[in-house]
Amino acid sequence: MKIRAKMAGGFAGIERCVELDTACRPDGQALEALVRQADFFGPAPTSAVGSDLPRWEITVEDGERCHSVRLLDDGALNAAGWPALLAHLRTLG
Repeated sequence: MKIRAKMAGGFAGIERCVELDTACRPDGQALEALVRQADFFGPAPTSAVGSDLPRWEITVEDGERCHSVRLLDDGALNAAGWPALLAHLRTLG
């Protein structure tokens, strides 16, 4: 599974990008499990509006499937699995 994640915005306006292949990482299986728990290939979660909130653009390629999601990290994403996935991605950048 290949993952590209870009986080930008927030109060400091910092931008971070991560590109990885889970097959090459010791935490690869755990990261794939987080993608599945977030139902990444399902409907994107709704999020709040706010110019000072961190914005995410995440693309996951899994075999023949490729899907991109854009969302705001308002700390209250109501979809199961998303907070854990974003928290893990934050540690990689």
